[in-house]
Amino acid sequence: MLPLEGITVVSLEQAVAAPFATRQLADLGARVIKVERPGTGDFARNYDKTVNGMSSHFVWINRSKESIALDLKQEESKEVLDELLSKADVFIHNLAPGAVDRLGFSASVLKEKYPQLIICGISGYGTFGPYTNKKAYDLLIQCEAGLVSITGTEDTPSKSGISIADISAGMYAYSGILTALIARNKTGKGTVMEVSMLEALAEWMGYPMYYSAYGSTEPNRTGASHATIYPYGPFMAGDQKLVFLGIQNEREWAQFCEKVLQNPQVAKDTRFNSNSNRVDNKESLKEIIDSVFQKLDSNHVIDRLEEANIANARLNTMREFIQHPQLNVRNRWREVDTPAGKIKALIPPVTFAEGIDTVMNPVPEVGEHTESILKEFGFDSRIQRV
Repeated sequence: MLPLEGITVVSLEQAVAAPFATRQLADLGARVIKVERPGTGDFARNYDKTVNGMSSHFVWINRSKESIALDLKQEESKEVLDELLSKADVFIHNLAPGAVDRLGFSASVLKEKYPQLIICGISGYGTFGPYTNKKAYDLLIQCEAGLVSITGTEDTPSKSGISIADISAGMYAYSGILTALIARNKTGKGTVMEVSMLEALAEWMGYPMYYSAYGSTEPNRTGASHATIYPYGPFMAGDQKLVFLGIQNEREWAQFCEKVLQNPQVAKDTRFNSNSNRVDNKESLKEIIDSVFQKLDSNHVIDRLEEANIANARLNTMREFIQHPQLNVRNRWREVDTPAGKIKALIPPVTFAEGIDTVMNPVPEVGEHTESILKEFGFDSRIQRV
């Protein structure tokens, strides 16, 4: 079963946020018609050329879609888009602020013409307010949401290594559209929704927000360590490989001292007998931990941590992650067709026990489906009504 089979999504999308949302709808069986500029298409196609000459961003979030190339500056192309929307269930867009309105496809116009249509707009800051027209790239949203202020080392604030603002907005657009589809089954009517990248990422900033608002200080930038828990983070083993670990409670702390440090007396030291004391005296505690770990290689350290049932991880490179034994054993990889041949792709992370399939169809070329879609909706290749 494909849960969204029969649902048609029309998307004026680019970059990451909207394409990430629509790819997940396509994963569940929705038909996603991606409207692109003739020739160049979605500019994310040209972010890099690392995947057999294609963009790593693009192949990640654009499989299982149909691409139609339309020049929406031309009235004939606008007629095609309007016809697509008349038959669609969902319209999603993340063009520059006001761009869709200027094309004549504002939410107010579409809601009047097509009351069944679910309309989702993704923007940087929302449709009103002093920041509405401000450019909103992922890094800039990370800064405005305060994420960069708490990420990195004490000396160097850093952005997340992935487009986390775009991804969060895409996730809320995806879940919002699913919610609207359920609501439409009850009311028979579509809805208009908007997702702001700032507001999406703001939701994920809950812990540091409350910590700062109700505490006396803001969280420190602590690299890969934790600002308020210790020991929690990276420690160097004797083979010069990092091992990451996390202590969450006093029971684990006692186990750590007994089985990993093999020195139960450390747990009773008044400098370390509570998490707050360990944080206050972490430099002294780090010396004790390092003195043990430096005598062991990383595998031996992890063996001790496992024996003590202490959470731990190795620092995998991306190439090591691709070969992760857990992903391989759980059969998480599939092959997806692209214009440049087959590539590996992870299947979606929600695993259904039975009965629900996942779509893993090809990544399209720019305008690959233009002719077939035009014909289906009553136009010829010259974009004239048949």
